[in-house]
Amino acid sequence: MDKDNVTRLMYGDKEIILVGTAHVSKESTELVRQVIAEETPDSVCIELDEQRYDSIQNPKRWESTDIVKVVKSKKVGFLIANLILSGYQKKLAKKLGTNVGGEMLEAIASAKDVNAQLVLADRNIQTTLLRIWRKLSLWEKLKLIFSLTFSFGEDTEISSEDLQELLKEDMLESAISGLRKQFPAVGQILISERDQYLAFKIKNAPGQKIVAVLGGAHVPGVKKEIFKEQDIESISVIPPKSKISKITAWIIPALITGLFVYAFIMNIQTGLQQLSAWVLWTGLLASLFTALCLGHPLSIITSFIAAPITTLHPMLACGWFAGLVEATIKKPTVQDVQNIQEDIFSLKGVLKNRFLKTLLVVIMSNIGASIGTFIAGTGIIRNLL
Repeated sequence: MDKDNVTRLMYGDKEIILVGTAHVSKESTELVRQVIAEETPDSVCIELDEQRYDSIQNPKRWESTDIVKVVKSKKVGFLIANLILSGYQKKLAKKLGTNVGGEMLEAIASAKDVNAQLVLADRNIQTTLLRIWRKLSLWEKLKLIFSLTFSFGEDTEISSEDLQELLKEDMLESAISGLRKQFPAVGQILISERDQYLAFKIKNAPGQKIVAVLGGAHVPGVKKEIFKEQDIESISVIPPKSKISKITAWIIPALITGLFVYAFIMNIQTGLQQLSAWVLWTGLLASLFTALCLGHPLSIITSFIAAPITTLHPMLACGWFAGLVEATIKKPTVQDVQNIQEDIFSLKGVLKNRFLKTLLVVIMSNIGASIGTFIAGTGIIRNLL
């Protein structure tokens, strides 16, 4: 047994055994099997939440994803984040000649072999990602998207030194490890908060002997947190949107609508001119951006029609309508869904993949409508004043 990767702790009357693993290491899989077989614990804790547990148990789950339901449920951004992260993991594992999450699968199987209770000890991934997103300013969000897009698209070779560092990290962490210095909130939420959450779940697992299978990067933090009190509720909730963003979402449409009313009161012709400018700028730019990603002609027309209306209502988005049309006309195939995690890292792959192309239509249409809103809105204010 590799004692360097096994840490024993006593917490009250409980014996806790932390097994530090590398998520893409074959040796870690063997270590997990050996520790659980020899220790026969009452509980086995693994560094997965329910969503990632389902994903690792059913790697073909993407084949049943309904893109129309994704768009309707307004979860396009979350889905894209998941696709990028899972695609990165698959890409890295392929370079290393191994499988993603092999040690977690082994922990699940070994727990059954010794009749130990399986505990999903990690925080929900959606909570983690949204806590990161809500903590960032608008400028930081734009920088983060830019950094993720270009860093994940690189196809550079992994040196032996890089490999050793990656093997020490959680797969989720390794995916954005280079961004921690730029975005301190990312490191705090991604590592420190999860150390607290993992420690709380581990020390409260049933039984007196507990084996916890963790990414090596978490072991030092969890080891300290075991003996501390955690405010688990505060790190388990998604922070609400700021009041400023909520107010702004309603103020801008209300202001534009008020300007239209004012223009028509001044002069019907003036009102019609300003309204026409609004329709043209928002509609043309939304449809142009939809066309840039080679959207279907009906999706382009939908963007043009929807943009002038949806930009005046904070609860609607032009991209939802354009995306629904795109997905209905060019329904993604099973093959498209199977190729998602490879196609997402190249523009050519995204454009040929109907599933990813639908997501791109949603995003691009919204971007075009937003730019049109800014141009048309400032133009109306300038003309009236």
